[in-house]
Amino acid sequence: MCGLHLLTGLPISSRKNFDILANQMIRLTDRDHDMIDVLKRNGRISITDLAGALRVSRSTAQKRLERLENSGVIEAYSCILAGPYQREQVRAHVTVNVATKTMDPVVQRLSGVSGVEEVHSVSGESDLIIVLSAPSVQTLETAVDEVIAIEGVERTRTSIILSTRINRRV
Repeated sequence: MCGLHLLTGLPISSRKNFDILANQMIRLTDRDHDMIDVLKRNGRISITDLAGALRVSRSTAQKRLERLENSGVIEAYSCILAGPYQREQVRAHVTVNVATKTMDPVVQRLSGVSGVEEVHSVSGESDLIIVLSAPSVQTLETAVDEVIAIEGVERTRTSIILSTRINRRV
């Protein structure tokens, strides 16, 4: 199943980044939300089918989609593996303590680490939680070592995910 990631994943356009998005946020209409809902269910839907689902013309759907992409609302499209294929991956949560005033450069470097699926800013003892995925324990260890080597990372704790008991994400 392929889906849509809002504000995550690989950028649709390299000229977009969070700073641009923060300065140019657009107001989303009910129609925009309808389109996003359709795209969350099927990120590979054709423009013609998207227009049909929204009961608008093809050109209207195309313009609305381009507006959402160009304004940074839709940042990326992503492929979500089915459960049996996800089980072939070794996944882990890595908590990270970051040195003062190094959060932005650390997060920037994390975006280049292979296997990083998500990076969350959190409250509590740690500053970040990273979700890593790799095809083997050895590859996962290499990714964790890359995280540890990032300047500004003071401490990490890694917990390998044994199983997922509840998953309500798309």
